[in-house]
Amino acid sequence: MDKYTMLIDTDPGVDDAMAILMAHDRAEVVGLSVAAGNVGLERTVANALKLVEVIGAQTPVYAGCATPFLHAAEDAAEVHGSDGFGDTGYAPSAREAENEHAALAILRASHAHAGSLVLVALAPLTNLALALKLDPDLPLRVARLVVMGGAVNGRGNYGTVPAEFNVGFDPEAAHVVFSHWPRFTLVDWEATMRHGLDFARFEAMLAKGDARAKFYDSITAKTRAWSRERGRPKLLIADALAMAVALEPDIVLRAEAHHVGVELGGALTRGATVVDWQDRLGRPANADIVLDVDQSRFESLLAAAVGAA
Repeated sequence: MDKYTMLIDTDPGVDDAMAILMAHDRAEVVGLSVAAGNVGLERTVANALKLVEVIGAQTPVYAGCATPFLHAAEDAAEVHGSDGFGDTGYAPSAREAENEHAALAILRASHAHAGSLVLVALAPLTNLALALKLDPDLPLRVARLVVMGGAVNGRGNYGTVPAEFNVGFDPEAAHVVFSHWPRFTLVDWEATMRHGLDFARFEAMLAKGDARAKFYDSITAKTRAWSRERGRPKLLIADALAMAVALEPDIVLRAEAHHVGVELGGALTRGATVVDWQDRLGRPANADIVLDVDQSRFESLLAAAVGAA
């Protein structure tokens, strides 16, 4: 199978890390455009550079937006560690980020790979929204956009009750993307909850893997402990699920196409992704909402990404 040409907009974060490992195992990754989100921009950029080093790739890393469009937002350091990688104190990469801003790198890649670029958005959508503001024709040059974001039935994990982290961190940016991108694939937090990973089986997989598995094991120890302490029955790796859908679109067993909007103003609902499930508003569907995927294929992609297949 021919490799996809892919650009990943990311805020590593341990779940982003697995997604990036998966992508480098199966795609031609032309860049990592990095935003603040899980932790601050300085750390997310450092984490992206370290991942590329661990993989042994030369993928360029582009620093992007350090803050949301309008309002300050809380990061997810409690889950990912204050450095985003489990507070492991890893030796930083000797590499540095490119001089080009992430939004400009997205636009340049869309021209260089017009019609074939797969764009995978794993972070708050600040970089992508800025790129859209600079060039509204961006979607015309992108073959496919896969977004990890939202909670389509209001069972969120950030801020207000219905908000999911990536959308809730920068709802204005999500609104720009959802309003101006004609059609994208949406992998939401609720799909992630349906496709959790058995802790013991996942840890056995890491024990079988190579240097990538050893590194991933170390940076996720804190997140796994955090999840167990809160009684989560399974490990949830949202960005990896979105990457599985990006790499193997036919892994999707069930999806529905509807219009999805973003709530910007509600005191109880800011950051909610509002799905017109009954198509009552008469607006064209802008999102193919992934509801279920082939779990065994998903786990096989994870294993391959860390040399445990």
